Amino acid sequence: MSFLALERLEKRYPDGFHAVRGIDLAVERGEFIVLLGPSGCGKTTTLRMVAGLEEATAGTIRLDGGDVTRLRPSQRDVGMVFQFYALYPHLSVRANLLFPLENTGLAKMQREVRVDDIAAALGVTHLLERFPRQLPGGDQQRISLGRALVRQPRLWLMDEPLGTLDSDRREELREVIRAQQLQHGVTTLYVTHDQEEAMTLADRIVVMDQGVIRQAGTPSEVYESPADLFTAAFVGSPGMNRIDGLVTGGVCAPLGLPVALPDGPVVLGVRPEYLHPDDAGPLRGVVVMDEYLGAWRNLHLDCPCGRLVMRLPPGAAHRPGDAVGLRVDPAHVLCFAPGDGRRLA
Repeated sequence: MSFLALERLEKRYPDGFHAVRGIDLAVERGEFIVLLGPSGCGKTTTLRMVAGLEEATAGTIRLDGGDVTRLRPSQRDVGMVFQFYALYPHLSVRANLLFPLENTGLAKMQREVRVDDIAAALGVTHLLERFPRQLPGGDQQRISLGRALVRQPRLWLMDEPLGTLDSDRREELREVIRAQQLQHGVTTLYVTHDQEEAMTLADRIVVMDQGVIRQAGTPSEVYESPADLFTAAFVGSPGMNRIDGLVTGGVCAPLGLPVALPDGPVVLGVRPEYLHPDDAGPLRGVVVMDEYLGAWRNLHLDCPCGRLVMRLPPGAAHRPGDAVGLRVDPAHVLCFAPGDGRRLA
C-alpha cells in the first residue's frame, strides 16, 4: 500500500470552477514528489486538500494507511511551508523555530538541539535572537522554511516556498531542502511552476494541467519521453520543438524519417539539443535570434514548418538573417497525435 494515496480526488468550488478533476496519485514512503504546472492547473489546490486546508468535493486521501480526507489539519501530522512567510512577529527567531516542537513530546534539550541543527543548515544561527521585523524578506523566508523542517512529521507540504527569493538563494535553499529530506526520509509534496526546481529536487515529477495529471515520472522520463504535447512543450526551457508532419507509405515528411505509423498527419517533437546545423539537412531556416546563455546558445529559426529552436555550443555564433540547414537526430524524434496530443511513438 502506498504511503500517500489520492484516489479520484476532486475539488469543485461553489461558483462551478472545477479546480481538480478526479486525480489519482500514489506516493511511496520517503519519496520527494514535485507537482509542476502553470498557474491555475490545480497543483496548489491539491496540496491544500492533502493538508486539510481545502475540503475535497469528492475522492479520498489516504495517509500511512488511514483515511484522512475529513480530518482537521492538526490531526494529519503534516508540516507546511508556503510562498509567503508566516512568522510570529512578537517572538524571536529562536522562539519561532521552537514553536512547532512544543507539543511533540521532545525534551527541552532535544528541542534546542533540533533548532540549532536546522538553524545551522539554513545559515541563520547568527539571527536566532533577532525578531522577524529586523530581518529582510529572504531571511524571513529561511525562518519560515525552518519552521517546517525543524519538525519531522509524516509529510512535508511545500507550496512554492522559494518563489520570492533571488536565484542564488533559491539554489542554496534547494540544496538544504533536499539534504534535510534525504537525511530524515520525510515524504514530501512540493509545488512549483519552476522547471529547474522540479528537475533538481524531484524523485518524480507530476505534471498537471487544467485540474488533471498529464504525466508522472522521473525527471528524465518526463523530459525525454513526454506523454503528450502539453508536457513536451511545458517541460524544458525552451520546450520541445513541434513540427507538423505527414506519414505516407511508412515515411514521415518533412524529415524523411521511416516510422511505423498509419498514413496521415502527425506531430513530430524534437528537443533543441537534437537539432544540428547541416547544409545537407532536410530542413532550412532563417535565424531570427541568437540567444547567448553562457554554457550554450539557443538559435531561434523561422522555418517552413514553423519556429524552431536549436541548442548550440557557445562559440557557434550566427547573425539574424543567416540561412541555416538543419538535420534531426532520428533516435530522438517523438510522434504525437495531432488531435488530442497523446504520444504515439
